[in-house]
Amino acid sequence: MSTPVSPAGTAAGTADTAETLRGALAALLDGLPPKAAAQAVDRLIANYRGRTPTDAPVLRDRSDVVAYAAYRMPATFEAVRSALAAFADAVPGWVPGSHVDVGGGTGAATWAVGATWAGERPVTVLDWAEPALALGREIAAAHPALRGGGVEWRRARIGAALDLGGSEGGPDLVTVSYVLKELTDADRASVVDAAAAAGQAVVIVEPGTPDGYARVIEARDRLIGAGFHVAAPCPHSAACPIVPGEDWCHFSARVSRSSLHRQVKGGSLAYEDEKFAYVAATRFPPAPAASRIVRRPQIRKGQVLLDLCETEPSLRRATVTKRHGALYRAARDADWGDAWPPVTDE
Repeated sequence: MSTPVSPAGTAAGTADTAETLRGALAALLDGLPPKAAAQAVDRLIANYRGRTPTDAPVLRDRSDVVAYAAYRMPATFEAVRSALAAFADAVPGWVPGSHVDVGGGTGAATWAVGATWAGERPVTVLDWAEPALALGREIAAAHPALRGGGVEWRRARIGAALDLGGSEGGPDLVTVSYVLKELTDADRASVVDAAAAAGQAVVIVEPGTPDGYARVIEARDRLIGAGFHVAAPCPHSAACPIVPGEDWCHFSARVSRSSLHRQVKGGSLAYEDEKFAYVAATRFPPAPAASRIVRRPQIRKGQVLLDLCETEPSLRRATVTKRHGALYRAARDADWGDAWPPVTDE
């Protein structure tokens, strides 16, 4: 397990990392014919929204990978970074000394880890698509902490044969983002079990859909069964209080889009909101939030309505009014996915 060496990344550091990533992606798109990019994006969107798991790589060649990077990498980066930020708050002072990204493709999660915790660390990115790994290595040249010899981009089948090493010699942090959807039920279970067997901390991110939430809950149960403690988003490691089929837990990350990004995605807005579901768990005891805001706060005249997941565990709507003073002001500034009440230095 790693030792505390530095604080989580600052907001300025995160913004700098995101801007560097956008610049690297823009440079890639300069050499790709617009028609080829559009065709690849259309096919990838159809696959991304589909429900059929696969036993073959989705990304076939460089055109596919460049289109994927332009279409998905900024959103994946922001979603994983948001999940890691909540996780970092629950493990204050802990910094991963090593990182393995399972199914990492072009490396969005490695950029997100770098935006969350400063410094260099050994990193291994595993994916079964060689073109994705090659492009990820190329993009990483723009990131000071990822372009050195401590980062390995390795081809591997993401499934039952996955071996990440034992917990004694395994990585501090294992990330699995937007991967489980592509796998069969048996391979999903094997990947989560391999992550649990190897890592001191595991962070899993999936699309913020009912299906994505179901996969996250399944992974959460397996991690708890392997002796892990949930650090985020849940304030507890008990069963999720959401009734299956009636609702699902997910969050939202704001994604800035460059003009080239808007061109490839066919959109006109300067931003988009990426919905995602996630679980972050550790072998060591974390300090999870007292409760988590699980819906966008409703600001009304003189009051704020907060939908909370609490430690009991339970779901509850809290009403914060002006008579609550500083807490009311904090509620007006609170966002979907934030810990509640806010942590202060006082």
